[in-house]
Amino acid sequence: MVDITHKINTLRSATATAIVKVSQQATIDAIVNNLVPKGNVMEMAKTAGLFAVKNTHLSIPDCHPIPIEFTAVEYKIEGLTIEIIFKVKTVYKTGVEVEAMHGASIVALTMYDMLKPIDKEIEISTIKLINKEGGKSSFKNRFPSTIKAAVFVCSDSIFAGDKEDRSGKIIVEKLESCGVETTHYEIIPDEVDVIQERTKVYAKENQLVIFTGGTGLSPRDVTPEALAPLLESRIPGIEEAVRNYGQQRMPYAMLSRTVAGTLGKTLVLALPGSTNGARESMDAIFPHVLHVFHILKGNNHDAK
Repeated sequence: MVDITHKINTLRSATATAIVKVSQQATIDAIVNNLVPKGNVMEMAKTAGLFAVKNTHLSIPDCHPIPIEFTAVEYKIEGLTIEIIFKVKTVYKTGVEVEAMHGASIVALTMYDMLKPIDKEIEISTIKLINKEGGKSSFKNRFPSTIKAAVFVCSDSIFAGDKEDRSGKIIVEKLESCGVETTHYEIIPDEVDVIQERTKVYAKENQLVIFTGGTGLSPRDVTPEALAPLLESRIPGIEEAVRNYGQQRMPYAMLSRTVAGTLGKTLVLALPGSTNGARESMDAIFPHVLHVFHILKGNNHDAK
């Protein structure tokens, strides 16, 4: 199966349809009047679909076990055609479109099985996805111009050349994948005056300024102390999202002091300096955090 451990939970939904076509009006009448020998076709088929959607991963190898939290089955009869409409919802890391189509197909097959004693020419067709919501396509941020970012690695040892930077490069790669241009990348010592000076200068030229490193509990880790006096507004939700995401993967994440806030119309972030900490922090909030720039510009209604 595809690795989805880096993804975050969002509300996911999908709607799929399937078509069952019978060969005679008598079949439709039997369904509507509950006269089919095998029982109530619509209720039995619906029940089969509900069982099926919760067990999709047992039939399709690459499907993940998903906590199905809502299902609904509707029918529309037009002439000799029965349209099955199957809706599924969950709060999870991956979508439910295959689950919805699986449910619709099993409803159709169950109807076929129940109706075949009275109609030998039933057809099943057009099993398809109608819509899905909650994934990447639902949270795209569109901007008239490219978001620009400055990335700083706060580390005395890397600045001295004793170690190689990895976390900063991970952040730059993630930004690029989100369509953000890194205009400046620099390794600096973990010193309050240096951090503050870089923040003031580059916040004027970039919408995003990211520091990695210096967020631990050591007396040498001063990034939060350097940034706090400069920020005009803290954004606790971003800090909580980073910490919660990390905590679900590694218990020591609770010791990191992530910082997020604004300086003018610039978002300033201080993220952990470890390789995994930087990667997980970026996965936790990007690209969704870019929505902040719509809010800062007063264009919240344009973000979709």
